[in-house]
Amino acid sequence: MTPEEIGARLAEVLGEAADVSPSAGGAFSRACATVPVGSWVEAVRTARDSLDLRFFDWLAGVDEGEAGFAVVVHLWSLPGRYGVLLRTVVPRDAPTLDTLTGVFPGASWPERETTEMFGITFAGHPNPGKLLLPDEFEGHPLRKDFVLAARVAKAWPGAKEPGESDTGAPSRRRARPPGVPDPNEWGPEKGQLPPEPARRERPARAARPRPGATPESGGE
Repeated sequence: MTPEEIGARLAEVLGEAADVSPSAGGAFSRACATVPVGSWVEAVRTARDSLDLRFFDWLAGVDEGEAGFAVVVHLWSLPGRYGVLLRTVVPRDAPTLDTLTGVFPGASWPERETTEMFGITFAGHPNPGKLLLPDEFEGHPLRKDFVLAARVAKAWPGAKEPGESDTGAPSRRRARPPGVPDPNEWGPEKGQLPPEPARRERPARAARPRPGATPESGGE
């Protein structure tokens, strides 16, 4: 079946509450469905039973900013050799979602990882303990607002151009990547560093005369 045919069947079994569409990717595209948070478990169970999607492939989270956190699961049909992406979005201020472990026991570890990385709680999970991070670790590393504290102590690779040193004239100001704080605003050296140099404006380029133009012709 094509992604369009699978999507039509998925829309039929999930009902009007699901937003179904094929993804991009040409020959590797998948039928995708976004479902309400309250219908998450039932939608996954229905997709499994109605479309023979009995292979749990993976589950992951996505930080979508103010919209909240998306949870995406990919299911696969071994006999039919096609896959489906199911997605839901939990609010940022209360990221809670029912666990899929009752439908796919293999969702246990991916849900635990998603809890650590994004702070999403999977209600009813049989073993919600930490999986990857040490017990003393604070925060959720894959959130966009997570501060990369290590970059305060060690400059990120793009802080200097090749050949530049820590001495000499200040270089032009460069934008920091997301999560990298200003060491003068956050960290052990807060308020002790000189302000960063202002970004220098590039001079405007002079117009180049066209080949064959003369001063008398004004470039015409």
